[in-house]
Amino acid sequence: MLLTLTLWSDGMPPETLRRPASSRAIPLAVLGDSNSHSYQDHAWFPAATTERGGAWRSRTFQWTEVLDRLRGQELDLGPWVRWGRPGVVAQAREWLGLSAGRAPKKEDYLYNFANSGAACKNLMGGRFRQAPRLVELMNEEGARWLRGVVVIRIGLNDWGGLLDLQASDPAAAELRAATAYCAGEIGAAVTLIHAAHPSTRILLVGIGNEADDPANFDRWQSAAETTNIRTALDGFNAAIRRLAESDPRLAYFDDLAWFQARWGSRSADGKPDYKTVAIGPTLRVANTIGDDPRNAVLADHHPGLAWNALWAQALVARLREEFGLPLTLVGDEELVRFLEPLVLENPPKAPGS
Repeated sequence: MLLTLTLWSDGMPPETLRRPASSRAIPLAVLGDSNSHSYQDHAWFPAATTERGGAWRSRTFQWTEVLDRLRGQELDLGPWVRWGRPGVVAQAREWLGLSAGRAPKKEDYLYNFANSGAACKNLMGGRFRQAPRLVELMNEEGARWLRGVVVIRIGLNDWGGLLDLQASDPAAAELRAATAYCAGEIGAAVTLIHAAHPSTRILLVGIGNEADDPANFDRWQSAAETTNIRTALDGFNAAIRRLAESDPRLAYFDDLAWFQARWGSRSADGKPDYKTVAIGPTLRVANTIGDDPRNAVLADHHPGLAWNALWAQALVARLREEFGLPLTLVGDEELVRFLEPLVLENPPKAPGS
């Protein structure tokens, strides 16, 4: 058993960490959940027509995938690798004093440790812990991370399942506990990263309002419930914002404000009251569900192509503004040129059809 754990390959090509470092590109790593797990991962999502875009999957990209296509010369997410081990194997290797690598196994950028289903508990502990294993990888390339950035975007899986409680009692003890726990785990991840890489910048991303998911439009349709949900959510995000304000190496991305500036929110009495976002002369994206990229949300309730492209655009601006990074802003016309070839009248045919 010991020999098996020692020899169990994680799939990383041996030359990966020996590649020359770009003199310009800024290393970018990610900790998080399914909102940051690359959609083109065919190890985790093996069926080409299921999950993450369905028949549109080949052109349905998550924000890191958009970022790599638009600013891959300026932001270095690492090479695309099929890398990782089962969580139990990674944990057992750590018990033996061996390198765990990344868990679970997935096809993604080298520095993207986000995985579907992750919650705040997965930042620092358990079989799928992300931060310690990312730091272990960063330690192999210490000089590279002197000017690097880590994006931490997590918490929705801890918070989204508590909407009924948020709607009825925004000051509930369970909500306070969830807020304190996530803020504590995110803070611990920040401390761990900075203990080894003190100059690395870290962007903390707040969470959005799950009541804005089109699947929830028929729920919580009252002024009181809408106010309560927003009050509870503001409390959660305020705790993350305070972490970011405590250190000049940290910054905060207000995901809720970003969404509302584009699609809007519910009316004061809790009724859906969303705008349609115009991207260029022809593309219109509504806050609706479906794999067609004219919907903001995919059929499996994850952000769609247009959402992720707009988010990547905003992320570049935020990194440039907060950390003074020498990044080229993603202009609206550039975004249109990127999206237009991906948004056709008909989706591509499914394999074998």
